[in-house]
Amino acid sequence: MSALRPYLGQQVQVVVDRPLGSVHPRHPDLVYPVNYGEVPGTLAGDGHPIDAYLLGWDEPVQAAQGEVIAIIERLDDAEDKLVVARGGTAWTPESVGTIIRFQEQYFRTRLLWAEGR
Repeated sequence: MSALRPYLGQQVQVVVDRPLGSVHPRHPDLVYPVNYGEVPGTLAGDGHPIDAYLLGWDEPVQAAQGEVIAIIERLDDAEDKLVVARGGTAWTPESVGTIIRFQEQYFRTRLLWAEGR
């Protein structure tokens, strides 16, 4: 069970270090179709802040606040990821799985969904 479960349904601030359209620093063929960053003041399994995908923003942003709608539990990695949605946007487990596939396809994952979604 993911240690990140308490974040489900919570509002968090994400500071973006890989904006929409940017290229992964070590894998130039990996382009981010979403904004991706970290939640300041937190600690993930890898010793760095918790990473988060930002869904619902159509342009690159430096930071954003949204609701944690899901957790990507990586079964073969040291850290899990948050999925943070912009208010007023609707997502399903299928649509989240599709949009994060660009990076998560390289891991064995399980999507943990917020209750009542």
